[in-house]
This record gives sequence, C-alpha cells and structure tokens, in this order.
Amino acid sequence: MWDDIEEAINELNKTLSEYKKIQKDYALKEYKYRTALSKKLVQLRAEGQAVTHLADIARGMEEIAQLRFDRDIAEGLVKSAEEGINFYKLKIRELEAQHSREWGATKFQ
Repeated sequence: MWDDIEEAINELNKTLSEYKKIQKDYALKEYKYRTALSKKLVQLRAEGQAVTHLADIARGMEEIAQLRFDRDIAEGLVKSAEEGINFYKLKIRELEAQHSREWGATKFQ
C-alpha cells in the first residue's frame, strides 16, 4: 500500500514539473497574442478603419487567429495539467486514508 502512495507522489511531482513548463509556454503564447493583436489594432486604426470594427477585423486576420489558436491550446493544456494535479492529490489522500484505516487502528492483544 505504501508503495502505491509513493508512486502517486512521484507522479504528482512529475505532473507539477510539467505544469511549470506548460504554464510558462501558455504565458509566452498569451504575450505573443496580446502584443500582436495590439500592434494590429494600432495599425488598422492608423489606416483609417472604423474603431467599432477593429477588434473583429484584427482577430479574423490569419496571423492573429493563429496566435489566438496557439494560446487557446496552451490554455487547455494548463487546465488539463491542473486537473492531473488535483487527481494525484485526491488519489494520495484516498490512499493515505485507506492506509490509516488499515494500519492506524491496529490493536494488539
């Protein structure tokens, strides 16, 4: 039983390590998307586009849409990693509770 707990802890540590990388990647993609969108909005406004339609026009441009797509995928990976972390934390709690039930209340006669 204790081996199962240790294995779950190791998996949690791996997931946390991956989460850091995934979160950094997400932040970088968010940065690229936001800065590119901002630059495109300024460019379109300078070209005389109506302010009311700027956001729709800019987000529909292939380069900006691709950056948003990449950002959205990275965001999904972050959420998936967070769920993985929660899964391993719950699994560890359940295993520890089971271990306590089986070994914590032993009575010697």
